[in-house]
Amino acid sequence: MGRPPRHDAESLLDAAAHLAAEQGPRGVTMTAVARKAGAPSGSVYHRFPGRPDLLAALWLRSLDRFQSGFLEAITDPDPLASARAGAAHVVRWSRENPSDAAILLYSAADFGRAEWPEPERDRLDRANRRVAKEIRKLATALGHDSPRDVEQMRIALIDIPYALVRRNYRAGKKIPKYAEELAADCVTALLTREARA
Repeated sequence: MGRPPRHDAESLLDAAAHLAAEQGPRGVTMTAVARKAGAPSGSVYHRFPGRPDLLAALWLRSLDRFQSGFLEAITDPDPLASARAGAAHVVRWSRENPSDAAILLYSAADFGRAEWPEPERDRLDRANRRVAKEIRKLATALGHDSPRDVEQMRIALIDIPYALVRRNYRAGKKIPKYAEELAADCVTALLTREARA
């Protein structure tokens, strides 16, 4: 029975994630990843034929990790409770996964999406459509199904929580524990404001 490879794809992606968190997308080069992982550059090229493949794998791994938990968080039968849980998940997940969160604070375009292989671009589009569909379902369940309402739901569930994450991350601070509840409270305030008016 052969030994497992010393520098497998996951360990190389872990090294790439650390570089991305420290230096942003520009810091993720094939040479830098090899150096960070203590691997020969051939190991990196063996797993990832070129930098676009590496950047795609890195971005998609972080996105998959985030989206799987997010989609699970928004399954409460009460749509408002689901929305609150989704917003809280963004903050909690980001606190618990700082390297992945740092990657997702950039866009896929920052990670060279235009140069990714077509299957990876398609995979990203499918993943984003799935989340968009669930956000639309939540908006509809709350009786808000216009394009404006769906955009408001996206802002409440994703953009506002990520603003809390980004502010703390960029300042080099830990995300405070109360930020999850604050993100959830912002959802309630935004999505129920018309009912109170």
